[in-house]
Amino acid sequence: MNKPARSFARPLRDVAGKIVGQAFTRQGFASAELVTRWSEIVGPEIAAHSEPIKLQWQRLAPAALSGGHEPGTLVLRVEGPAAIEIQHLANVICERVNRFLGWRSVARIALRQAPLRRSEPKTRRGADPAVMAHIAATLPNIADDGLKQALARLGAAIKKS
Repeated sequence: MNKPARSFARPLRDVAGKIVGQAFTRQGFASAELVTRWSEIVGPEIAAHSEPIKLQWQRLAPAALSGGHEPGTLVLRVEGPAAIEIQHLANVICERVNRFLGWRSVARIALRQAPLRRSEPKTRRGADPAVMAHIAATLPNIADDGLKQALARLGAAIKKS
């Protein structure tokens, strides 16, 4: 008697990869690597203040299609204060992206000033007031209250870690 084939769970990367790949394709990216490896491609200094949104390709007339591809425009989301610096580095960014992709795919950079979509930084909890008070009590020789409280916070932080 033949047993039916067992269906095994498929890895999440296989299922999600197709969905994510379609989303990146709609944004003009041939692969997700330009987005996922952005920091490696352009360097940590540039990646800290920018992220790729999409890659825009020019629509070509049917007669121009036989001549090859025109390079596209890479649209970057940039934090406001860093926009001018990123604008000055546009040629460097184009060169690094083209080198990564292996062909001249990007000729221009377009900037969109907006906050980057990154996870919110974790909020730090303050030191325990009881521990701070105990440490402050052990510092009777310090007359300046501000200095005493600062040392108490430092001591509580060191004790916590």
